[in-house]
Order: sequence, then C-alpha cells, then structure tokens
Amino acid sequence: MGLTVELAGRVVVVTGGTRGVGAGIAQAFLAAGAEVVTLARHPPGHPLTVAGRTARHHQADLRDTAAVRRRIEEIATAHGRLDCLVNNAGGTPYRLLADAGPERHARVVELNLLAPLTASLAAYEVMRHQASGGCVLMVGSVSGTRPSPGTAAYGAAKAGLENLARSMAVEWAPLIRVNTVVPGMVRTERAERHYGDADGVAAVARTVPLGRLAEPADVGDACVFLASDHAAYISGAALLVHGGGERPAFLAAATANQPAHREN
Repeated sequence: MGLTVELAGRVVVVTGGTRGVGAGIAQAFLAAGAEVVTLARHPPGHPLTVAGRTARHHQADLRDTAAVRRRIEEIATAHGRLDCLVNNAGGTPYRLLADAGPERHARVVELNLLAPLTASLAAYEVMRHQASGGCVLMVGSVSGTRPSPGTAAYGAAKAGLENLARSMAVEWAPLIRVNTVVPGMVRTERAERHYGDADGVAAVARTVPLGRLAEPADVGDACVFLASDHAAYISGAALLVHGGGERPAFLAAATANQPAHREN
C-alpha cells in the first residue's frame, strides 16, 4: 500500500511562496489538501492553484519584524489556527566577500537567518496555545554544508539556520516539531540565467548522481512529508534533497589520469 499524505483542514504558511521553490512547496501542500497562505513582498505572477484550490497571499517584507508578527497573527485569526510554517524565503546575489562591504553581507544574513527566526517566534506564539501544536520547517541549502565561494554569507546563514532548527526542536518539544529540508540545485524559472543557458543547466545536471536537478515539487513533497503525521517522531532532523549530492572532484581527476586497461 502506498503512502498517502492527507493534510485537509490544516493551515500552512509558506514564506516566499510565490515563485520557484516556494511555489512548488505551496502547490505540494495544496495538493495534500491544506489551506495555504503565501507570505512575501510581492504577489505571485499568477494564482497558485491545484485541483481547484488556490493559495491565498499576504504581503510582507520578511525583514520587517513587526510586519511579519502582525501577518502571522492575522492569518491565524482568519483561519482559526496555524499548523505549519515553512521558512522558505531567502536567496543571495553572487558576490565575493571582498567585493562588498559588511552591510551588504549582513543583509543576506538578515534575510536567510534572522527573518526565519522572526517568523518562527511569531508562529510559536500561536502554536503553543493549540492542543495539536504545530511544526516549523526551515528550507536550508547544501551551501550551508560546504564551502560557498561567491555566496559565503548565504552559506553561513543556511548553516546557522539548520543549527537554529535543532535548538528550536529541543526547546519547543514536545508540542512543536522543527526540521530542515536541505535542497541541492533546483530547476526553477531562473535556472538558465543562473547556469548560463540550457546547455549549462544540462552540464550541471550531469554532475548530480541522479542525473538531473531537483524540481520545486521534489522539495515540496519533502516538506509535505515532514509536516504530516507520518513524520510524527521526526524533529531536529535535516533531510537532504540533493539527488545524491555531488561526485567528488578527486574521483574525476583520478579517473582522468588512470591509464586505459588493456587485455593482452
């Protein structure tokens, strides 16, 4: 019998849920029957609809602590509850450390680490009064688990986010579960611009053991699982969604320098 995830009646907030990975997460929760609210500075380019069900949108700058707290309270009041917060909003431009002042790098940390902390604290104030508690999901990155040249502040923030989630999981147990989804490279509407063109995307995909980039839906499905009752005993965990990661460069170098094997 297959695993069926049913989240009908549950209320889920997805920050930055209007495009890319965030839209994939929002659509996965819609498909599972949840009531979904996206929270971002800009509305989606088109309504996020699955099987006739559409995500609602609330506008907020995730760096504005007071606005985020107010929006979370409004959403919980309007829906009568809040079951899951997905801290997806984040990102960074490519910027070498020495090419920008500390204030620019601080803005990256603010969006990718402090904003999720703010939203999580606001969600906690709602969830701790619910008999069913709730769950918080962080959307991390493999950039937080390895060197991240050109996006160092982002990688550092994502590493901190995963550690923050583990601490929250201990402090807020047993009522609230907290986990991190750790995506690798994802094929979004910006993938070709990020990797040069379609050939660049294909070349990068070949470096992934599973032979392709993740789709936003892959990340969304992982989030739905962790928010479901099937993951009731999972908290403080980090789920890698990276297709097997990256083949070690030293293996490619060693293979390239090995003489061809010949039969006599």
